[in-house]
Amino acid sequence: MAEAVRSLERAFELLEHLADAGGEMALSELTEVSGLPMPTIYRLMRTLVNRGYVRQEPSKRYALGPRLIRLGESAGRLLGSWARPALTRLVDEVGETANMAVLEGDEAVYVAQVPSRHSMRMFTEVGRRVRPHCTGVGKALLAQLPEARVRQILERTGMEPQTPKTFTDPEALLAELGRIRERGYAVDDEEQEIGVRCVAVPLLGAPMLTALSVSGPSARMTGETVNGVVPVMREIAGRFAGELRPAGDGGPVSR
Repeated sequence: MAEAVRSLERAFELLEHLADAGGEMALSELTEVSGLPMPTIYRLMRTLVNRGYVRQEPSKRYALGPRLIRLGESAGRLLGSWARPALTRLVDEVGETANMAVLEGDEAVYVAQVPSRHSMRMFTEVGRRVRPHCTGVGKALLAQLPEARVRQILERTGMEPQTPKTFTDPEALLAELGRIRERGYAVDDEEQEIGVRCVAVPLLGAPMLTALSVSGPSARMTGETVNGVVPVMREIAGRFAGELRPAGDGGPVSR
């Protein structure tokens, strides 16, 4: 029984390494990052391939498999439900619409929202997909990635301007992502829609790239308002990220 549990832990660890690397790795790369013997990795990957959770490309590299899509979609729907208490508290404390988004492929996807009680409020449909370069949540998500992967995403999606304030130069956006990492939050200063300002914070330590945001009319979301909102957002984001971590997370996986 103990050996079966260790094999299960190792298999999940390998899937997470694949996800962290963008979904595809060679056997030698998996050996390097996991520290497991190559025969052990090969045996586990063959089992995952046979079950459809991993696929082997013609290049012999391993990639996340299609059977994970159904699991991810179901988990994503549940994530929105789990987030509602945190988003409701955020609305109660700051008074503006609260959202949660995750990075899915090259896009930010809104998975939950609790609207403001103001008559003039922001509304984003749950399930909406946006390019990350022009939104607060998108930039908060990109700031959690290595620069090389950000460049790859921007090359694939382009940086189409939504307003005159949208970042359209990769180098300028990369510099902004550096500032976001330093201060711990991102601001969409009318970059997606004129008259709307948004502030977003990452859920650091969450099991997937996730961000919370608060958005409202620029007249209400002033610089002073943003400064007051950010500490509240960080506290709520930190608490919710802790709730998402599995019990006992943080220790090394037994080998």
